[in-house]
Amino acid sequence: MREVTVRQARIQMAELLDSVEAGEEILITRRGKPVARLTEAGSTGAPAISFPSRRDLRERLPRARTTSAEIVRADRDARG
Repeated sequence: MREVTVRQARIQMAELLDSVEAGEEILITRRGKPVARLTEAGSTGAPAISFPSRRDLRERLPRARTTSAEIVRADRDARG
């Protein structure tokens, strides 16, 4: 990701937009701190992450012998 200052962004906006169209992200800074990010229109800035289904894993796990409520109750009783 390329960084440019606000002043540079004002001067080079057309060039920056060409870079964004080519897929690059531009970080705009003011006094060294990030204030904006130029990305393609409609882009969220981060790729979507897909998580695998955990259904198969849950089905393979053995049934619990005690409920979570029983475990919590026993823990509380043990503490005092």
